Amino acid sequence: MRFVLGLAVLALVTVGVAAWAGVGLGWLPVRALVRAAVQLTAVALLLAGVLATPWTVVAFVALMLATASWTSAGRLRSLHRGRRTAVVGVLVGASVSVGTVLLLGETLGLVPSGVRYVVAVAGILVGNAMTAATLSGRGFLRSARVRAGEVEGWLALGATPSQAHAAIGREAARESLLPTLDQTRATGLVTLPGAFVGALFGGASPADAARFQLVVLAGIALTGVVTAVVVTRLAGRSQFVAVEE
Repeated sequence: MRFVLGLAVLALVTVGVAAWAGVGLGWLPVRALVRAAVQLTAVALLLAGVLATPWTVVAFVALMLATASWTSAGRLRSLHRGRRTAVVGVLVGASVSVGTVLLLGETLGLVPSGVRYVVAVAGILVGNAMTAATLSGRGFLRSARVRAGEVEGWLALGATPSQAHAAIGREAARESLLPTLDQTRATGLVTLPGAFVGALFGGASPADAARFQLVVLAGIALTGVVTAVVVTRLAGRSQFVAVEE
């Protein structure tokens, strides 16, 4: 009961500060926390079954991919063909990074073998693919609207939509990656990442936890780059960037 009370106080303080500052979040932090509690409870129950029956990990990862794709697609609905772009970006980015990390884990021993590590790595990388798709897609849309005259000029000169949006796509991809790269640079000095702390709580030595975290950070960087490039390249193929609302 005290745990629930503590969470409620944190959420209410967040709502209060946001309301005082006029941020306009309303009760969104509370609703988000309640949703997270329900989802984490369901995930905990699912993981108990997944860890007991290893072959079900494939279905669990597929569920994570579907959820991440759906969430990012909703965020990019204002972008022309944004839903499809988000889905493809998340699927490609997450698949490439998860596959690469697990392959290197088997061949070079980067990641310990076991279902729990597969689930942990996949969950982290899929989540970051979702974030990268959303940030790069929204950044692309925002810049394309601001620089519409520049794009029209390129098109008038005979450039293809991809060529006209190339600079915008590169800028959007770069900006979407900066928060992740900044967090990577600050790891150990400013923040203790979740994978590191989780490995420690799971009984790993500090050295093993640090190695696992480094693999995760490298995987996150790969996820972000691949996802952002796919999203911005697909978004730039259309002459009509924004959806009429």
